[in-house]
Amino acid sequence: MIGLLQRVSEARVQVAGELIAAIGPGLLVLVGVRPTDNPESAERLVDKMLKYRIFADDAGKMNLSLQQVGGELLLVPQFTLAADTRHGLRPGFSTAAPPALGARLFAHLVACARAQHPRVGSGVFGAHMQVSLTNDGPVTLWLES
Repeated sequence: MIGLLQRVSEARVQVAGELIAAIGPGLLVLVGVRPTDNPESAERLVDKMLKYRIFADDAGKMNLSLQQVGGELLLVPQFTLAADTRHGLRPGFSTAAPPALGARLFAHLVACARAQHPRVGSGVFGAHMQVSLTNDGPVTLWLES
C-alpha cells in the first residue's frame, strides 16, 4: 500500500461541488492500493502515518508525529499512485488493485485510522474528487507498507 504524505496547513476534498471533508493543520495522505496489499498492509500504513516524525519540535527539527502534535488526517484514495509508468507515455494500471479490493482495503485503512486518531476525514473511493491543499514546508513523503 502506498501513502503519499503531505504536511498541510489545510486541505479539503469535494465531490460534485459538495464538501466531503476538510482539515486544518496535519496530513493529507493520497492512498494507492496494489493487488498484493491486504488488511495488514493497511494497518502498517496507518501506524507509519500516525507515528512518522515530520512535524517540527521546539528546536525546529522534524521530530514530532501527527499524534504528538494533535494534527488532523485526511485520507484520499488515489489509484493512480499504483500506476506503472516505466514504459511509454501513458500510465498502465495493471499494477493497481482491482476496484473491489481497493475499496475494501481503503475502507479498512480509514476505519483503522479512526480507531487510533480522533480527527480523520476521507475522500470517496471511486469518485471524481477535487482536492485542495496548502502544503506546509513543502513537505511531501512517499511511504510504503
